Amino acid sequence: MVFKKLVLMMMGCLGCAGQPTEPSTEKTESKSLIDESVVVTSPRVKLGDGRYLAYRERGVPKNISKYRIIIVHGFGSSKEMSFMASDELLDELGIYLLIFDRAGYGESDINSKRSLKSEASDIEELADLLELGSRFYVIGVSLGCYPAWSCIKHIPGRLAGVALVVPFVNYKWRTLPKDLVKNDYRKQLSRWVIWITCYARGILHWWLTQKVFPSASVLDGNPQFFCERDLEVLKNTPGYQLFTQDGLKDRNVFDSLCSDIIVAFGKWDFNPLELTDPYPQNESSVHIWQGVKDKVVPVQLQRHVSQRLPWIRYHEVPDCGHLLVYDTAVCEAVLTSLVLGEDPPLYKPKLADH
Repeated sequence: MVFKKLVLMMMGCLGCAGQPTEPSTEKTESKSLIDESVVVTSPRVKLGDGRYLAYRERGVPKNISKYRIIIVHGFGSSKEMSFMASDELLDELGIYLLIFDRAGYGESDINSKRSLKSEASDIEELADLLELGSRFYVIGVSLGCYPAWSCIKHIPGRLAGVALVVPFVNYKWRTLPKDLVKNDYRKQLSRWVIWITCYARGILHWWLTQKVFPSASVLDGNPQFFCERDLEVLKNTPGYQLFTQDGLKDRNVFDSLCSDIIVAFGKWDFNPLELTDPYPQNESSVHIWQGVKDKVVPVQLQRHVSQRLPWIRYHEVPDCGHLLVYDTAVCEAVLTSLVLGEDPPLYKPKLADH
C-alpha cells in the first residue's frame, strides 16, 4: 500500500528510529507552552522572534570546557537522542555537548516559517544566548544535517568544525549524476512524500491516526531500509513515543514533522555540491561519516558527495548502517576526529582517490 511505503520512508528513510533517552541532570522550574496541558521541564532560551528552544547539556561544565559542540538531531527525534560517547572521553577531552530540540520538536516552539536559513539562525542564536563563544562545533545527524549544511553556507565563520553523520541526500540537488539516482527507489518515494505532505496532508494524518493502523508497525525492523546491524539496534530500542497514534494525533506535532520534510526535501536556495571550501587556510574542518551498509542513504551517493567536495574529510564505517550514533566507538571517533584532527585508520575509505 502506498501509504505504508510513505510512512516507512518518512520514519525509516529519514533516519528515524526509537530513541533511548539519557537522564538529564538539569533542575528547572516547570513552564507552560501555549497549551497549558503541556509542561516544560527542560531549560529553554527565548529567541529574538519570541520562540523558545529547549536544550540539555552533557560533558564537562561549559565554563571549563575546551570544546563546545552543538548536536543537531534528525527527523522525529529530540534532544533526548543518544550520542553514545562515554562520559570518560568527554571529561578527558574537555568536551561540552549541547543537544537541543529543533523548532517544533520536543519542548521547543513551532516555527511556522521554518526554512534552511532559519535552522542555521536558530543554531547561531542558541549559541550566542548560551555564550558558547565566537566559534563552536556542530554535529548533524541524518536529516539534522540539513541545518548543518545551512550553517556551512550561511555562518561558516562561526564554525570551529562540522561533522555530518549519515547525512541525508536531497534528490533535487541538480548535480547528482543521473546514473546514480535514476533507478533509486528512494528518489521516487521522496517525491511522493513531498506531494502528500503538500497536497494531501489531511488524508495522511487521518490514515496515520485511524484505529486500524498498528502504531508500532512503522518502526518494526524492515530489511528494506535497515541492515543487520541497524536491525539489532532497533530490536533493543523502545519505540519513540512521537510516532504512536496518540503522538501523531496532535496536529501541531504532525504539521511540524511535515514542515521538516518539506524544507529538507524541497528546493534549496543553494546546492551543497557546488560549495567552495569555506576554510582554505584550514581554520576549520568539515567531516562526513557514512556507514558502508547504510540502506537509507546509499554509500555510493555519499562517495559522490565527498568526491565533488574534496575539502571534506570523508570517513566510512565498515559493516555499519544508518544508526551510527548508537555505536560508542564510532561516536568517540567522530569527536576525536572533529576536535583533535585524528583520522582513525579503521574508518579510512577504501577508495583510490581518497
